[in-house]
Amino acid sequence: MLPVDLPGTVRDALLAPLVDHHCHGVRRDDLSRAQFELLSGEGGSPSPPGTTHFDTPFGVAVRRWCAPLLDLEPHAPPAVYLARRTELGAGEVNRRLLAGAGVVAFLVDASPDACADTHADTHADSHAGFGADLDVLTAAEMGRHGGAAADELVRIERIERDVAATAELAVDYLDNLSDELAARAARAVGLKTVIGARCGLDFDPARPSRGAVIAAANRRLADPKQPLTDHVLLRYLLWSAVDVARERGLPVQFHTGFGGQAGEPHRADPARLSTFAAALQPLGVPVILLHCYPYHRQAAHLAGVFPHVYVDVGLALPHGTAAAARIMDELLELAPFHKQLFSSGCRGLAETGYLGALTYRRALAAALAARISAGEWSTADAARIAHMIGSGNARRVYRL
Repeated sequence: MLPVDLPGTVRDALLAPLVDHHCHGVRRDDLSRAQFELLSGEGGSPSPPGTTHFDTPFGVAVRRWCAPLLDLEPHAPPAVYLARRTELGAGEVNRRLLAGAGVVAFLVDASPDACADTHADTHADSHAGFGADLDVLTAAEMGRHGGAAADELVRIERIERDVAATAELAVDYLDNLSDELAARAARAVGLKTVIGARCGLDFDPARPSRGAVIAAANRRLADPKQPLTDHVLLRYLLWSAVDVARERGLPVQFHTGFGGQAGEPHRADPARLSTFAAALQPLGVPVILLHCYPYHRQAAHLAGVFPHVYVDVGLALPHGTAAAARIMDELLELAPFHKQLFSSGCRGLAETGYLGALTYRRALAAALAARISAGEWSTADAARIAHMIGSGNARRVYRL
């Protein structure tokens, strides 16, 4: 599994069970080739005619690393891989791959339309496999399939959608939103927002006035089935979530960088959150920057500046396998080691969970080996850092 020779203590630290601090449920049903390819492509769109998503870094990694877990030779052809997947059935495939990831705890955004909102709302719902009817494993089922503990992450935009669908008056909307956020947070280990996909990350950090919120809520209730894009209500929702997070001692995850704002990727730069992060510092609410690539250096800087900001590169590692070691190496250049977390970003396909863990371990192994060989880090330092990033930091931040 590891690409380099390492001292035993460092190797043991890398292979120790991980805390996957951000993932989604995987499909529980058998998939056609078209459905599999949609879920494996980062944009949630079909590949151009005459091509395939298997001709991507992720697609090649599936055939190389996941095939042996399904009793196939490495590099099995796509048709053979998918036929074996169907032969085993989704349940068995999910068990083999999730258990093979070596995860001790999954923190799961199990919202049924999580995959759609992870991508841009403007296009993801139109593609089979990413819609709101996605049939995915719950957090508890993810834990059972992976032989691990599991806890829930609450995506605040999903709560807002549910409240908007039932509220009749603006004042009901505001009261119900606060009540529902508090109720859902009581069963969760963290809150998550995709505000960057709705209005970018350089939003006005100030709390909106009650008058502005009431006016915006009236507009919202006139068409509650549409995804929330009103900047006033998005800010109100976020600040309401921050209040709940502060009261309950929960972190708030922000989807940034990779896999975020299709069509306007520059808006996913986590550096745009610096003003809001500064506003939250006196409150002591941990801010988690998810999937920060290709802005991981900017995110690393924020994690160094602000005591409450944490980072991961998540999805970038399994989707950019050839560059995974470089990405990890660059994150280690600046981000404090006690501020880095592991996540697979797993969603839709159990392959994403397995490859997320595998590429993380291989990438960190290469980075640690280089530093030990150069005499920059001791063996004890390398083992301690591997433990921190793999599980220790998440246990502390999420109070596991």
